[in-house]
Amino acid sequence: MSSAADLDLRVVRYFVKVAEHRHFGRAAAALHMTQPSLSRQIRGLEKQLGATLFERTTQGSVLTAAGMTFATYAKTLLETADAAAAHTRAAAAPRRIVIGYTTNLIVSSAVRELRRRCPDAEVSTAHLPWNGARAALAEHRVDVAVTRLPIPTDGIEVTALYREPRAVLLARRHRLATHDELELADLAAEPMPRTGEPAWDAFWRAESQLAGRGADGPVIEDVAELADYIASGAGVLIAPADSRLPDLHPDLLAVPLRDVEPGQVALVRRAGENGELISTFTECAVTHVTAGTPSKPR
Repeated sequence: MSSAADLDLRVVRYFVKVAEHRHFGRAAAALHMTQPSLSRQIRGLEKQLGATLFERTTQGSVLTAAGMTFATYAKTLLETADAAAAHTRAAAAPRRIVIGYTTNLIVSSAVRELRRRCPDAEVSTAHLPWNGARAALAEHRVDVAVTRLPIPTDGIEVTALYREPRAVLLARRHRLATHDELELADLAAEPMPRTGEPAWDAFWRAESQLAGRGADGPVIEDVAELADYIASGAGVLIAPADSRLPDLHPDLLAVPLRDVEPGQVALVRRAGENGELISTFTECAVTHVTAGTPSKPR
């Protein structure tokens, strides 16, 4: 029998995919390979481990007791391998950094300061969707990201940058559009769209404060579609006070919202990654990333 050190990570990934789908055919389709080829790979893994990992049934495939044991280690094994590769690449190219920033946030001053401090570094930026920071970090498309909270923070280090007031986005012809400022009580009967991300919706819809009084609107993730929905008068949206959404539609305006806690803008990075450029940019961001009129970095 081969030792654990001989495990082929590619086949371990195949195992994880079958365990997720509980079906060899669906797993093979997700992996863009044929089912017979996938089955052969898993049989080879079972032979190497000396254990049957899946019980094949007419409904699909279920993990055996041995399979469940292996599954508890397989994902950790793959995550460790990915982290090892990423850290090694970072060590081999310590003078390169990709800085992500989500919709409406300003990083240009901090980027300029980083370039001034580290003139030999290769510094690039990447615009991310409003909810794209965590995925970009997990997929190693960026090294750090400036984003609004909340986001899932497992495996992520968060450095607070600044707090920002919130406002209500609504149509210019909306009944509340004539107010100089609003309170949550004014919104109790107004439909508010959702994003489908529970933590984000709970904060930005002020669900704990409205305590069930708010009305549910549709799930909308696209920013342009969201602007059209609000401009139609069908609902309202709690958003950062410096949101660019009013610039996307002439029928939108923002009214300050008085009785909610401010939002939070933060720098996020993968836990344990503290290279020189990441640490230096974090210092630059703490000083130079501030609230203001949204603009893209140069």
